[in-house]
Amino acid sequence: MTESNLSTIPESSVYKNENAFALNQRYAKSLCNSTLVPTHYQGQAGLSNCLIALEMANRMNTSPLIVMQNLNIIKGKPAWSSQFIIAMIQTRFDDLDYEMSGKGDSLSCRCSAVRRKDKKKVYGSVVSLEMAKAEGWTSNKKWRTMPDHMLRFRAATFFGRQHVADLLLGVQTEEEVVDIQPVNVTVPNTPHEAAIAQPKEIKEDPVFEEEKPVKQEEPDDFF
Repeated sequence: MTESNLSTIPESSVYKNENAFALNQRYAKSLCNSTLVPTHYQGQAGLSNCLIALEMANRMNTSPLIVMQNLNIIKGKPAWSSQFIIAMIQTRFDDLDYEMSGKGDSLSCRCSAVRRKDKKKVYGSVVSLEMAKAEGWTSNKKWRTMPDHMLRFRAATFFGRQHVADLLLGVQTEEEVVDIQPVNVTVPNTPHEAAIAQPKEIKEDPVFEEEKPVKQEEPDDFF
């Protein structure tokens, strides 16, 4: 049984020990002084981002430049490019294909590929325009101007999440960050605040009317 990339600290980790941290700061400094890396990695302000890119590259056993060229900042959040997800899939699978079907809102796509280690053909989840509309993804105009392209990218993302999740390190794709709208949730900090926030049933005088139960609204499901 092999250990997950997420459950162990590799020997080359930036944070393995003080010596490793000092050495990787020197690597990061050389990277942040380059004008060939993306702007959010450049200069003193980008030094910490370079260290994180080095750590992610170590865990993925790839070049830090590959990570830096494909990990973009969208709405203040790190996000993989879809091309990077596809490249990660192809490190473990052969014959990656996009199976398109339907038309209109029923237009859908799913990815299939042959797993290299056992030659088994596996599939990702189906993504359709109907799903995109239901999830609110079509607020991004690209879903209206290039639906086939967006369906392929999202199908590849689903496949990657299901079959090479350890390589993606839990980071969303650019399309996910743009398409998925955040939900604001306020969590009470103290028991007193929680008690205030808890909806209370208002009981009327039993002489005039029977007690009426308060209807609780079910929260909407979201990813």
